[in-house]
Amino acid sequence: MAHTEIETQFGWLRVTEDDGAITRLDWGRGASKEPSELLREAKRQLAAYDAGELEEFDLPLQVEGSQLQRDVCDAMLAIPFGYTRTYGEIATDLGVPAQAIGQACGGNPIPIIIPCHRVMGAKGLTGFSGAGGVETKVALLRHEGAASMLI
Repeated sequence: MAHTEIETQFGWLRVTEDDGAITRLDWGRGASKEPSELLREAKRQLAAYDAGELEEFDLPLQVEGSQLQRDVCDAMLAIPFGYTRTYGEIATDLGVPAQAIGQACGGNPIPIIIPCHRVMGAKGLTGFSGAGGVETKVALLRHEGAASMLI
């Protein structure tokens, strides 16, 4: 596994690559070696997203976990920049309870790139597993122009 980190308006982000795919994005800093070409590209895309110049990431991703976890991550990847969906909408699409969707969103190993911040509760804003919690989710939604969903 290799790592790189980048400072953004959402905090320091640490990206992990394993076997040619991005496998994690965490908040914080840690020891990094010279990044691979993929990690340099991930860093470039995250910087462009942070600057408001990128709306969709184009990186190879590998989500570890159950089939449901992978299906929910695919559903989140399908939510366009600036839009949101509810846990219930995704649950209906996948034929599972909304609570299972919430758990899978909370277990998203690659937040921001896989946009779990775009998933809302039926009555609005819900939690966020990234550093800063709900405030970071609000900042990400504002950054994408989806803040009207918060009112």
